[in-house]
Amino acid sequence: MDTAVLSALAESNRLHIVELLREGPLTVGGITDRLELRQPQVSKHLRVLLDAGIVDMQADANRRIYQLRPEPFQEMDEWLDSYRHIWNERFDRLDAYLQDLMNPKNKH
Repeated sequence: MDTAVLSALAESNRLHIVELLREGPLTVGGITDRLELRQPQVSKHLRVLLDAGIVDMQADANRRIYQLRPEPFQEMDEWLDSYRHIWNERFDRLDAYLQDLMNPKNKH
């Protein structure tokens, strides 16, 4: 798991930008308007997201259009899946234990 991705997403404004970009590509101006942030702030956050590999940017004349890249999220899902597997095993053991406790044959 790339810690640069987690670090980039740890800042709330960048996370809000990512949430906006889930809906589709946006320009810096579009992000600025929706988040009610100043353009220089949005540009700095987008630079961090770009450097972390979370977004791609396409230039269209004087506009910069940003969109999410799927790869960092796929990597994050794979990383989280290893934890899901551990927790599912633990929940299965807990369920078996609770079922055993509730079984009248096991009461003394």
